Amino acid sequence: MFRADPVARTGWRWGGALAAMLVFQSLVLTAIFWGFANDNHRRAIEHGLADDCTFFALTPAEERPEELRERLSRDIHREQFLALFDARGRLIAGNVARLPAASGVGRSIVAAVAPTELPGRTSDVARLTVCAMPDGTRLLTGVDLDDAEEALRLVWRSLLLALAPGLLLALGVGLMLGRRAARQVDAVRRLTARIVAGDLRERLPVSRRPDSVGLLWAQVNAMLDRLQLLVADVRGIGDDIAHQLRTPLTRLRAGLERGLREASDRGAFERVMERALAEIDALLGVVAALLRLRELEDHERRSRFTQVDLARLVEDACDLHRPMAEDRGVTLVCLVHAGVEVRGDPSLLMEAVANLIDNSVKFGPALGRVSVELDRRDTAGIITVRDDGEGIAVSERSLVTQRAYRSPGVVRGAGLGLAMVKGIADLHGFRLHFVEGESSVQLICPAPVDHTSPNSSR
Repeated sequence: MFRADPVARTGWRWGGALAAMLVFQSLVLTAIFWGFANDNHRRAIEHGLADDCTFFALTPAEERPEELRERLSRDIHREQFLALFDARGRLIAGNVARLPAASGVGRSIVAAVAPTELPGRTSDVARLTVCAMPDGTRLLTGVDLDDAEEALRLVWRSLLLALAPGLLLALGVGLMLGRRAARQVDAVRRLTARIVAGDLRERLPVSRRPDSVGLLWAQVNAMLDRLQLLVADVRGIGDDIAHQLRTPLTRLRAGLERGLREASDRGAFERVMERALAEIDALLGVVAALLRLRELEDHERRSRFTQVDLARLVEDACDLHRPMAEDRGVTLVCLVHAGVEVRGDPSLLMEAVANLIDNSVKFGPALGRVSVELDRRDTAGIITVRDDGEGIAVSERSLVTQRAYRSPGVVRGAGLGLAMVKGIADLHGFRLHFVEGESSVQLICPAPVDHTSPNSSR
């Protein structure tokens, strides 16, 4: 059995509805135009009749009959009716034999009149009005409607002739637009179906000069780009966690298995458990760091930004790492050359500076020197962390800020420290810079607020 295409059925329904609306609009506009034409014609006649009443009311009574005859003599088309009647309704002068039975005073009506100067015509239809004169006489003034009705009939025929192609055009345009809208909606429906099926690569076509629908599709494509990026990030986090945890979990299992096999007393078992707990804590730190990186990429913490005193933050970070530096025999020096305030998240900025110091202390030479400096250059505050090591090779500088990257030969750490620093810098609009020719890294912070403070060296 033949079944119509769903898109075609939808297009016919939408097209029919739109065509019906356009047809209804055309009919309403035609009716409104016809009504205006009739009303304007009536108003024009009534305006002329009112002028006649005013003119003859201001004309002296003895001159009215003569003025009336003069007016009629100038009416070469015999379109005007003028007649003056006395108080009893007897004709004084004019081209109408008697007052119409339905005539009132001061209002316009359409009525039959008995013309006296139209040969072969005993009755005619006119729009007329009867107005009272100051001396008690009454003036009938009117206009023959034969020519007016012919003009209206011509207008009506013109409207019908214009309406026919208009209706056909409305039907055609309505069906065309309905089909087009149905195809556009179907394109979105098919796209969403593919997305539900897991394919996030498809996009809606957008022309070089998009209309309103094209602009909407461009926004949908942008949303899909963002959705694809978020899904990739989620998958990436899962891959990162799996990659980071596989080796430590294997090592933890092997250590537990070996420890349980070799332990012979309570103390040995306790040492095995302590090593296992240390490994578990390290694994939890890796997971927390990865999730923290994901939170930074969402930029959800910008609402918590406040004014941060970098001088105090740098000094606190140095105080935090001084015991660890002393344990490694590293001299940690904190130099604050200028007071700088920035807008940011204090805990995140502390974490970034702490990670830079931690890397220098851990991976720099033992018994070496690590300096942390805060300085101001133009409109930026610069935090520089420098050690006595060889520094990061130029070829690796773009890699060390990626997740889980560790330089060849480095076995310690999870490879997330500099990635965390880069994420925090990007969130705040700061820049992470590796200084050429020395083992130092800088965090360059735009600083709109400058506060002078005494130079300090600790």
